[in-house]
Amino acid sequence: MNMYLPPILCLVLAGLCALPLPAVADCLSDEEVAQLASAYTARTPADNPRGLSTRDAECSRAKFNAILRSTLGAPVGYKAGLTSSAVQQRFRHESPVRGSLYAPMLLQSGATVSSSYGARPVFEADLLVRVADTAINSATTPAEVLASIDQVIPFIELPDLLVTDPGQLDGAAITAINVGARLGVMGKPIPVRGASDLSGALQNMQVILRGNGAELDRGLGSDVLGHPLNAVIWLASDLAREGLPLQAGDLVSLGSFSRLLSPAPGLAVEVQYIGLPGDPKVEVIFR
Repeated sequence: MNMYLPPILCLVLAGLCALPLPAVADCLSDEEVAQLASAYTARTPADNPRGLSTRDAECSRAKFNAILRSTLGAPVGYKAGLTSSAVQQRFRHESPVRGSLYAPMLLQSGATVSSSYGARPVFEADLLVRVADTAINSATTPAEVLASIDQVIPFIELPDLLVTDPGQLDGAAITAINVGARLGVMGKPIPVRGASDLSGALQNMQVILRGNGAELDRGLGSDVLGHPLNAVIWLASDLAREGLPLQAGDLVSLGSFSRLLSPAPGLAVEVQYIGLPGDPKVEVIFR
């Protein structure tokens, strides 16, 4: 069937076809991810990933983690990042993001760590939980999460923002670098069984971050998605998109209860969780 187009419309269509198409970012290439991994190993700043879509960032994260697994072993858990409004605002992203945790990353409270443990090292008050039951994958409330974990673990996370210009990182770029997972220091686990109203304690706790005895920052349990265990619900849902259920024994980092701060030689950092059983503490010392 022949169609007649008025001459003016032909010109308009021709002009549209001649317009440059907007640039679309791709998953980082194997070479680009290898460069990220090389910088990670050398603890030197890498080029900023830029212009990534969420899908491209997830693809890049998968490539990056494949390289990490070759030296760090299988993941022992996951971290939910950007779980507080303050951190989301800093990285211009409206939802949490996910990374993987590996056994060599996890240290015990009181550990002494180089203040230059990463290319762009920072520290924050965090918290871990340990999965006890795969029923956690269908949890929709903090109470259901609590029924499927057996430990709450004080945790100072020591992320590495890794790139040349951390100020330009957005949520997609953070995803691509495995949400900056580098190190973390674990305190004495709090058994969930027998703990009285632990759900309420987690939501209402005050998390105080100190350096050499002076308060540096503080937050509330509710700063993380309204209740810290909501981070587990989000994470399980995000993993389910890729057919990856949480397993018994997995550790989950819930996110930040404080600002991201920079380490310095001689700084002893302590985080205390007032309102959890025993008001527990966890400590790391920077050299």
